[in-house]
Amino acid sequence: MAVRLKDIARELGVSTVTVSKALRGRADIGQETRERVLKLVAEMDYRPNMLARGLASGRSYAVGLVVPDLVHPFFGEFARSLAGGLRAEGMALILASSEDDPAIEQQEIRTLLARGIDVLLVASCRPAADFPSDLADSTAPVLLIDRQFAGGRADFVGSDDIAIGEVATRHLIGIGRKRIAHIGGHGMSPSLDRLKGFKRALSAAGITLPKAYVVTRERFEESGDSTGYHAMQELLAQKKRPDAVFCYNDLSAIGAMEAALQAGLRIPEDIAFVGCGNLRYADYLRIPLTSVDQASERLGEAAAARALELADEPDQPARTIRLEPRLIVRRSSVVG
Repeated sequence: MAVRLKDIARELGVSTVTVSKALRGRADIGQETRERVLKLVAEMDYRPNMLARGLASGRSYAVGLVVPDLVHPFFGEFARSLAGGLRAEGMALILASSEDDPAIEQQEIRTLLARGIDVLLVASCRPAADFPSDLADSTAPVLLIDRQFAGGRADFVGSDDIAIGEVATRHLIGIGRKRIAHIGGHGMSPSLDRLKGFKRALSAAGITLPKAYVVTRERFEESGDSTGYHAMQELLAQKKRPDAVFCYNDLSAIGAMEAALQAGLRIPEDIAFVGCGNLRYADYLRIPLTSVDQASERLGEAAAARALELADEPDQPARTIRLEPRLIVRRSSVVG
């Protein structure tokens, strides 16, 4: 017969509430009591019945996450960190991919809400112009990840994308580049804000931005390297090619660098590159990539903490959490 919570409590001579609080790491339980509970739980191989727990509380103890691409390194690292934070509090994470398709995203959101999740996390692939009605009408609290919408109020955890554009561009200006281009996304808040920061830094330095030096593309998460490669070919076809490029993310920067190398250019002597995301393998590329670190692990931790708060108190006012970016300089922009 499976060990029950009340079996643990009876063996220790404490209440089931005390055992429950000890398992959840509550601060109002003494360290000695917590250690006794955890020791006996391990010895008796106690495993909580989440279905019974949910029926008793009216909660599922599950959080849903919809991202554009589950195999994209940024979202993969974020999801791992998020899951770790939730797991420590006895919450499960249900993952879904929209495959960068708005219709699939809506379908996945409906499926997760039908499961009765406690909180819905979404990194949407839909344009930032309007707050989607399905999120506004969600039966669970909504926490937006990485991407925001105009209008409507929802919790948000993400990077300061304007600062990302400024940090990357100021670095390229600082190494003496004058013809700086941008390969960006289209329509989503990170792409719009990174472009805004890019333009702001150029303007502050008195550098003119030719219209042809901004190339935007859709579906960056699904095929970033290929998209970056073809966008770079367009930039190289200009009468006066750029001497530096700030790319929307690391995958697009990798594709863009390959196009430059195939064109016979030296990196960074002829053309410098900065990406965004600071992916784990950025240091091990043929030419290590300078990148703006979005701190995906810390973003996951912050999202987990906020999701747990919303699960306990769904009706609290919305909060915005933005993490400041940090530039990691490597050989794609500095000779060394």
